[in-house]
Amino acid sequence: MKKARILAVVVCVMAVVNFASADNIRGINMDFVTIGNAGNTADTHAMINGTHGGAVSYDYSIGKYEVTNAQWNSFTAAAGAPTGNDGDYRDSARWTGAQQPTDSVSWYEAAQFCNYLTSGDKSKGAYQFSGDNANPGSFQGIDRASSISTYGTTYVIPTEDEWYKAAYFKPDGSGYSLYANGTDTAPVAGVNSNYGVDSNHNSIVGASWNVGMGTMEQNGTFDMMGNVLEWNETLFYGSLRGIRGGTYSYDAGEDLKSSFSSGMSPIFEGIAVGFRIAEVPEPATICLLTLGGIFIYRRRKP
Repeated sequence: MKKARILAVVVCVMAVVNFASADNIRGINMDFVTIGNAGNTADTHAMINGTHGGAVSYDYSIGKYEVTNAQWNSFTAAAGAPTGNDGDYRDSARWTGAQQPTDSVSWYEAAQFCNYLTSGDKSKGAYQFSGDNANPGSFQGIDRASSISTYGTTYVIPTEDEWYKAAYFKPDGSGYSLYANGTDTAPVAGVNSNYGVDSNHNSIVGASWNVGMGTMEQNGTFDMMGNVLEWNETLFYGSLRGIRGGTYSYDAGEDLKSSFSSGMSPIFEGIAVGFRIAEVPEPATICLLTLGGIFIYRRRKP
């Protein structure tokens, strides 16, 4: 009997929803959770930039926590502080505890952090800059596909849909909640997390707190309902980039709802603005394609 010749084999390892992983990326420890249910429908009760939001056609990972000062400082020690032609790149974090979320980070600075994790170079990755690591120069645009082709795993600022799904889409796939705690009831300050305001809308905390000190949210994340505001990759309006979540002084009843979104100039560096990162493609869902026994997909360049 003539043996059949196998020309190509595709092996897909399916993701486990809410699977948690910890990676050491260029000496920086990062924790991720998997966001599955690829191809979910959008939330018909919320609008993002005039469209229904939250639909993502692929599995991905998102940071379990916001990027901390310790992680940011490891990045700047290894690659040098972010710099370039877009904005002043001048402010340092107001809240300096090692495990507090880093703040006063512009969108461009967050992009350079992601590029460093991807390529080891602040100017190369999904976020394209005109210069090099020493001076990235001017921001040129976003090309995730090219980065994945070149480097394999790519680290990015979450799009608004990616962020929205991670916060509000129920892990059983049954739809969306109004809050990231998995319910339509506002979290109770001091019970569900550290954020919140009193009856006079005055902050009850007054500063950011160490990541992971609040209550775990429905998809395994922390602080998507507070601590610091978080950059999104998506344009909000004009040249403004999206902002999501809340801060240590936001009203837990209103500003943490899925219906709340905002945008800021990508050069803005504010004491209540930070970010978390996403990872694409999601490692557990990578399809390994072999042709004649030759592995042709790279997980990550060493």
